[in-house]
Amino acid sequence: MNDILRKMEKLSLEHDKIPPELIAKKNIKLGLRNADGTGVIAGITKKGRVVGYKKYEKDGKVIVEPCEGKLYYCGYDVEKIIDDNNMRNTFGYDEVVYLLLTGELPNETDLNSFSDYIAKRRSLSKSERAIIMEEVQNENQMYGLHSVISHLGRCDPNPESIDSKDVSRQCINLIAKFPTIVAFNYSVMKYRKGGDLKIIRPKQELSTAENFLYMIHGKIPDKLEAHIFDTSMILHAEHGGGNNSTFTVRTVSSSGASTYMSIAAGIASLSGHLHGGANESVKKMMKELKKNVKDWGSEKEIENYLKALLDKKAGDRTGVIYGLGHAVYTLSDPRAKILQGYAKEFSKLKGTSASNEYQLYENVGRIASKLLSERKNKPICVNIDFYSGFVYELLGISSELFTPIFAMSRVAGWAAHRLEQIVQGKIMRPAYIADTDEERVYVTIAKRK
Repeated sequence: MNDILRKMEKLSLEHDKIPPELIAKKNIKLGLRNADGTGVIAGITKKGRVVGYKKYEKDGKVIVEPCEGKLYYCGYDVEKIIDDNNMRNTFGYDEVVYLLLTGELPNETDLNSFSDYIAKRRSLSKSERAIIMEEVQNENQMYGLHSVISHLGRCDPNPESIDSKDVSRQCINLIAKFPTIVAFNYSVMKYRKGGDLKIIRPKQELSTAENFLYMIHGKIPDKLEAHIFDTSMILHAEHGGGNNSTFTVRTVSSSGASTYMSIAAGIASLSGHLHGGANESVKKMMKELKKNVKDWGSEKEIENYLKALLDKKAGDRTGVIYGLGHAVYTLSDPRAKILQGYAKEFSKLKGTSASNEYQLYENVGRIASKLLSERKNKPICVNIDFYSGFVYELLGISSELFTPIFAMSRVAGWAAHRLEQIVQGKIMRPAYIADTDEERVYVTIAKRK
């Protein structure tokens, strides 16, 4: 059996590889990317806008010029939303969810009503708890989350409906329950590894951020910790329709699939190390770097190690510096800048060790950006994944939860795009072309070698 599997693998590798010259000849846009690296436009959305470069025409030529990154939710600058919540000392995730789902900012009365509605739906029913406890393998947290969400349709009286009223109800319920599911699943995983089963139920009077930290730590977090986590959730909530997981949700939604199947598809996409799992890769990379760079204050030593990473002589030998670069952002990722500020502030409060580690991150990010920019001859910036894992570590959050946290934040954007896709109502069906028009001669099995 192993012989035939090896042969099949060899044939697959030979047959499926497409020569670069054929890709160029046919003008194929692999990864749905244009030649200049920008994404192929596949639709239109009012939910999110990501800006990383200016595009304009000059002397009959299209000019693409890098610029400082900006992120907008339904036309509003995310940095201003976060600044306003900081000034008012409030939690902003519910406000952002309302904005993404409706396209408008809520007034105070509507926001309070919406937050109350969310709070009442955070708890899991007996049937929903049973799915996690009895039917899900919890070792891999993203596998577990995917299984739970795909099973939740059994707890819905009308799971297949694509009526906007039903879909809105389903989406809001999932947004409310995601943090509880992630926390519950994490507790069950620890129990199955030999720990005590400690299930902490959400409190209606706590915000989304406070509740999650409370459910995983068993104590109500202080305001600064909760505000940092709330900000992280806001920054991860939406990123336009072109990111892999949101595009997946839209694609599956366009087929008429249920809310549960569509959101589960988004989770599956996010589980990949090139998307949601990138901050875990950053943590592993930094762990290896700290072993090999003896003097954290030596920029030369850091630079030499990063060059070894790029040359596939260190780390996981992939030639990748994780947490650097982005499909759209060029000079800067606004989300990374905000999280970096929190990381710097919070690490000082945590003591000398944390502060020194933050300084190492800052130096690595700066030096790596310079090295990559020089090698690729274009600006490469630190992205949100570079600092998010470090911030979560400062908050006492285990790495198994890094990607599920991304999912429970991004479900707001997924839900918003699902609703928008249903309204737009056209199935996605991109075209692939064959590598050749030639017909192969069929040979009967007795004459095959």
